[in-house]
Amino acid sequence: MVEQLRLSELKRHAMTGVSYMLPLVVASGLLIAIGNILGHNPSLISDYKSSYTIWQASVTLGVYGMQLIPAIMSAAISYSIADRPGIAPGLLMGMIANAIDAGFFGGMLGGYLSGWCINLLKKYVKVPVWAQALLPMLILPLLASLIVGFIMFFVIGGPIAAASFALTAMLQNMQGGSAALFGAIMGAMAAFDFGGPVNKVASLFADGLLLQGVYGPEAIKICASMIPPFAVTLSWLIRKKRYSKGEAANIKVAFPLGICMITEGVIPIAAVDPIRVIFSCSVGAAVGGALIMLFGVESQVPSGGMFIVPAMNNPTGFLMALAAGTITAAGLLTLLKKDAVEEQIVEEDEEEIDLSGIQIK
Repeated sequence: MVEQLRLSELKRHAMTGVSYMLPLVVASGLLIAIGNILGHNPSLISDYKSSYTIWQASVTLGVYGMQLIPAIMSAAISYSIADRPGIAPGLLMGMIANAIDAGFFGGMLGGYLSGWCINLLKKYVKVPVWAQALLPMLILPLLASLIVGFIMFFVIGGPIAAASFALTAMLQNMQGGSAALFGAIMGAMAAFDFGGPVNKVASLFADGLLLQGVYGPEAIKICASMIPPFAVTLSWLIRKKRYSKGEAANIKVAFPLGICMITEGVIPIAAVDPIRVIFSCSVGAAVGGALIMLFGVESQVPSGGMFIVPAMNNPTGFLMALAAGTITAAGLLTLLKKDAVEEQIVEEDEEEIDLSGIQIK
């Protein structure tokens, strides 16, 4: 149990949940975006016996997918902790979280509790030999569902739902300076370690708010993830002497990855000069994040880079924020970085060997 409570273990289980959840979030978000754009914001399907359009079906299917997010997240986390016996209670805890409006974060907590409960029951529940096969299929999932379900319904569900409502209301009511400050902090976090733990925290936070109907943080995440590769590319184009031939080769890979919202391509460049690159990219992403909030840009799709910009509510505002953040970071990189020094490979002249003194008898 102590091992499970370590921060690294918590993160690993959360990342498993995100990896299982992300395809559902992307597919659902795209369904909603396509239906809204092409169908001019159609209403949801409420009566399946009456006629409806393909765009209504698209939006409705996407909404159903979004409602499954807490259950998928919870089940994946529980599975990561306790293997297959954790899937059923994890799914149920996610459904409870959705029903009591505890949302994404309630689903995460339900997943952790389900997995830990299963592992605890494995240690203490003893059954006859003939019932061993029933443990993973029936006994453990049933007991964990009862125990954690009651905890979710009667103990922690209400406070989590209240906290979720308060956070959502606060973010929705942000205006002016407070909104810009939030955007700047989140943007800097998303770009700070190029897909590392800090980026994952910001990403997880944005994904959770997506389910609550707060779409601005997703736009910040997308913008901040693309700024570092775009910025190093622009800086290299402005002054190529700042980068070695090896870094230039990495930049040519990082830029197309950045178009797809993959920030990790910047890691080899940052490894050479971490302080200047991290500082510059974080400042640029903070500028982009602040502008995203000030322009009111929102994205219902959490991933996809430039390919999902048309699905945003304000594509022009997003591109302006992306450009401003990129130019800021590129300017700082150009000013702060020193010219690269190419490693010289010195070839020593081989000494001539005098063989005249060798006599063969």
